[in-house]
Amino acid sequence: MPLVDIKVPNIGDFENVPIIEIQVKPGDEVKIDDPLITLESDKAAMDVPAPFQGRVAEILVSIGDKVSEGIAIVKLDTSGDAKPEAPTGSGKGANKSGKSEAAAAKAASAPEKRKSVEAKDGGSIPPPGDFGSVYASPSVRRIARDLDVDLTKVKGTGDKGRITKDDVKAYIARSSQPAAAAGANTGQMAGIPEIPAQDFSKYGPIETKPMSRLKRLTGPNLHRAWLNVPHVTNSDEADITDLEAYRKDLDATAKSKNYRVTLVAFLLKASVSALKEYPDVNSSLAPGKDALILKRYYNIGVAVDTPDGLVVPVIRDVDRKGVLELSQELTAVSARMRDGKITPTDIQGATFSISSLGGIGGTGFTPIVNAPEVAILGAVRAQMKPQWDGSAFQPKLMLPLCLSYDHRVVDGALAARFLRKICDALADVRQLVL
Repeated sequence: MPLVDIKVPNIGDFENVPIIEIQVKPGDEVKIDDPLITLESDKAAMDVPAPFQGRVAEILVSIGDKVSEGIAIVKLDTSGDAKPEAPTGSGKGANKSGKSEAAAAKAASAPEKRKSVEAKDGGSIPPPGDFGSVYASPSVRRIARDLDVDLTKVKGTGDKGRITKDDVKAYIARSSQPAAAAGANTGQMAGIPEIPAQDFSKYGPIETKPMSRLKRLTGPNLHRAWLNVPHVTNSDEADITDLEAYRKDLDATAKSKNYRVTLVAFLLKASVSALKEYPDVNSSLAPGKDALILKRYYNIGVAVDTPDGLVVPVIRDVDRKGVLELSQELTAVSARMRDGKITPTDIQGATFSISSLGGIGGTGFTPIVNAPEVAILGAVRAQMKPQWDGSAFQPKLMLPLCLSYDHRVVDGALAARFLRKICDALADVRQLVL
């Protein structure tokens, strides 16, 4: 029987990533790109797809195991009529081939293997469990894994002791206050006092709403960046009257081809023009904080709003792509992010970032620098405003822009010139199509 070991593919710089879900079982038929398992790093969840069509013969890992590139996770039978291997110790098939002894030896060594793999990891995020024979539905188990709740410690109030979603929420509400009072917040920094816990129920009705796992995983990264980077924000406005008319013409044609041309594509091109003129903004501080690492490539992260929180996929080689190509890529990448189909390469390697709230509103904000980058551009909703042309006021569509930057690398004068360059490029669409 042609069995193929399916291994963890290249997942970027991540190692010892916990498995939070196994999406197949022995006997399942899978097609190319069907998800086999789901991994979750400190930035995002990602599926490991099947590279071949076949039938699942054996699962080699368990929920909670931590894996890296090259580790085998599934045995796949790629023959058209082959059957999955018999379960360990079941029936005469195992006895004939002697597989029962091998399977038993493997089962005995599996806990030790998991321990050795987990020992390599810092253990900053505890692996979710499979909860054994706990009486709960798959959806409740998924919620518990997402929220790091041990279902074996939750008392079920449903029919015949079944654990419900409300039971999980109640458990979190009961356990959150003692953890806060004890200073158990893992994001707490040394020397920074924790905000005292309060019992808000004394003042009125309350409800505890658990944060999504994505927000809880990205929160410490934002906290670290805010504490380590001396943030300053500079604001300016760009006249996009002509650009918006041009964008609408392009978008009308793009709709028939199932993609959209948004302002973000133009912000990407304008940012590259400014990054080329002011290369210090396209850099990172060296580890010794005594030099700059100048990057001669232009990969720009774009914040995407998803049901679970913001994800920042990276658009690569923006300087080599036109507005239409960038628009098509943005449409495809945004759809993948919202569907949760995130790969490590999607979110790595940015030199600069853009966060646009234009579709929602606002007049300005202070985006947090995504360290080790040294700057991030924020955009909000454009408004028609009167602008003096030297002889009369004219109605112009003005776009507010906000540049947050690391003041150790970028000073106020450089920030103002950099942002003005972006505004000038947006005001003259010819600069963006060269």
